[in-house]
Amino acid sequence: MLGAARRSGCVLGQLMQTLRPAATAARSYSATPKEMTVREALNSALDEEMSADPSVFLMGEEVGEYQGAYKITKGLLDKYGPDRVLDTPITEAGFTGIGVGAAYQGLRPVVEFMTFNFSMQAIDHIINSAAKSNYMSAGQISVPIVFRGPNGAAAGVGAQHSQCYAAWYAHVPGLKVLTPYSAEDARGLLKAAIRDPDPVVFLENELLYGESFPIKAEVLDSSFSVPIGKAKIEREGKDVTITAFSKMVGYALQAAEILSKEGISAEVINLRSIRPLDRAAINASVRKTNRLVTVEEGFPQHGVGAEICMSVVEDSFEYLDAPVERIAGADVPMPYAANLERLAVPQVEDIVRAAKRACYRSSSMAATA
Repeated sequence: MLGAARRSGCVLGQLMQTLRPAATAARSYSATPKEMTVREALNSALDEEMSADPSVFLMGEEVGEYQGAYKITKGLLDKYGPDRVLDTPITEAGFTGIGVGAAYQGLRPVVEFMTFNFSMQAIDHIINSAAKSNYMSAGQISVPIVFRGPNGAAAGVGAQHSQCYAAWYAHVPGLKVLTPYSAEDARGLLKAAIRDPDPVVFLENELLYGESFPIKAEVLDSSFSVPIGKAKIEREGKDVTITAFSKMVGYALQAAEILSKEGISAEVINLRSIRPLDRAAINASVRKTNRLVTVEEGFPQHGVGAEICMSVVEDSFEYLDAPVERIAGADVPMPYAANLERLAVPQVEDIVRAAKRACYRSSSMAATA
């Protein structure tokens, strides 16, 4: 990386003039896979966007020679070379600042954090340099940059590596904050993020990288993208609305299946986008079901669920037939011990209990607990 730093003039000053789209074979969809992992979805999205736009480049720790800490960037260094896949030192503040400066000049950097916990080292660049520049320049400066990496709890990595940053970054005007769940989300939202003219915080989940999801043929088209700011109804229902994002969507769907066996029809909303938040979809669902349960991994105070609850109180209060239920992580630093870690993160049974309370069915749960 020292060699790359010495030739930074080439990388940043001449990149727009020297980059050429890599010669790539046309992607064939004749044998469409029935499933795709989130890792494969992210990798294919990066590959296709780099092929389509020579201003897109990647930078971060171990993204090149090591193929990515989680193998999201596998094969991209060999395909696009070291001028477009940049291994950096362990200095988040430094390479994030370089990325923001490159975006000022019209490039489209994708900056990877090995974990979003490390983005705290670079938060000044993300918020003060990236998020505010368009407004402070009266629209003269666009900052088309993506900050991506794993967010939230993994397993056994302790308090300093387990935080959810969805509410942190969603608090900031000028940022867009996306939280994919499935392979379709990951592929479509990452493509939309890279093409967007504004800075995007792209919060993945380490435990979802290896999960496979059914995928439709149209999702594999190179032009496919998922619109930013639009939630997806993963499961329709009529008795209670459950909102969730990232890994918690899977938990919400499991809870909905359990609830269905007890005669409760739950509608599960995959938020996909935290900022902008699809308030219209959330309120439309609550006006149908008359009940709301919000689910998130992050701390409860000033969280995403709190914002959703307030949106419903402001716009659909008269439709509520029960108090809103909010499920969140425990209001403590993440414990290291596995048994305590499980207690600190929402579980499927927590969602089931909350939905039953909202439907005034909690007594049967207590009897079987």
